[in-house]
Amino acid sequence: MDRVIFGLGTLALILVLLGLFAWSWRGRQQRQQNVQRPVPMPDGLEVPRYQALGQYVCTTTAGDWLDRIAVYGLGVKSNATAAVFDEGVLLVRSGAPDVWIPRGDLEGVRLERGMAGKFVEKEGLVIITWKLGSASVDTGFRNRTPEEKTPLVSAITEILPAEPSETSEEQL
Repeated sequence: MDRVIFGLGTLALILVLLGLFAWSWRGRQQRQQNVQRPVPMPDGLEVPRYQALGQYVCTTTAGDWLDRIAVYGLGVKSNATAAVFDEGVLLVRSGAPDVWIPRGDLEGVRLERGMAGKFVEKEGLVIITWKLGSASVDTGFRNRTPEEKTPLVSAITEILPAEPSETSEEQL
């Protein structure tokens, strides 16, 4: 009888914890209602410059690796393919909406140790910093094989928008 009571108590505790997680996630989504929806992928994309298999980790507020963006499925971890086109970066995800990052919204790319929901070896995650509306966000991608990290980062770096030069800023 003691085992039954212990088992039921454990089950009740697990259900309460899952309910609290769901309640917290729903609250995060409500607080992030002002986050702009990602733009849809354009039609007529050519063959990608580079693509790699891996895992979409999540999207967070830029510089705050714990502030996961919960709206529009951006906080959902999933298997994915990262494809780099001249027009931007496409993350094709399994079981979640694809994420299109237009070239003009790209701000940078780097390697990191981790972010919300995923911590790996040093420089194990590709982090893409981009503009989502007026907010800067970081999107994490974990390559399936380590050999694909450097070519992915290089391909994204090649399409980064040029920084305005100091001379053109002075002319304004």
